Amino acid sequence: MDLRKVKKLIDLVSESGIAELEITEGEETVRISRYGQMQLQPMMYSQQPMHGFMPGSAPAPAPLAVETAPAAEAAQPEGHIVKSPMVGTFYRASAPGAKNFVEVGQSVNAGDTICIIEAMKLLNEIEADQSGVIKAIMIENGQPVEYGEPLFIIG
Repeated sequence: MDLRKVKKLIDLVSESGIAELEITEGEETVRISRYGQMQLQPMMYSQQPMHGFMPGSAPAPAPLAVETAPAAEAAQPEGHIVKSPMVGTFYRASAPGAKNFVEVGQSVNAGDTICIIEAMKLLNEIEADQSGVIKAIMIENGQPVEYGEPLFIIG
């Protein structure tokens, strides 16, 4: 296969946003992947520490996080907990520098956008599932979240 064709394919893959492309021309096969095996290793590694993550507690060595978890839970305001519907990255605003969707103490109606979770390069707007006042924001902006992890408390 011609080197110019390969370079053109590489450009097409980077512009389109697809992760991988494989072309077979006769007996020649070219496979272009945006992510090598090095990309997969950090992703697999980052999931293990998240299991021990306790929302609302400051980053600390594991023994301190376990000791402070009951105190953090006792300090949580009562109300309806809005949980993450997916794994991704939590964002409080639509863009860096933009105004946050909600703040603590703000009234929201069911269906109002309260945050964005980015998953697989897609921005998913998360809506309040009931009306009330935001009592607490459980996750810091830009932090990874897991499925079912508490995001907000609405009272």
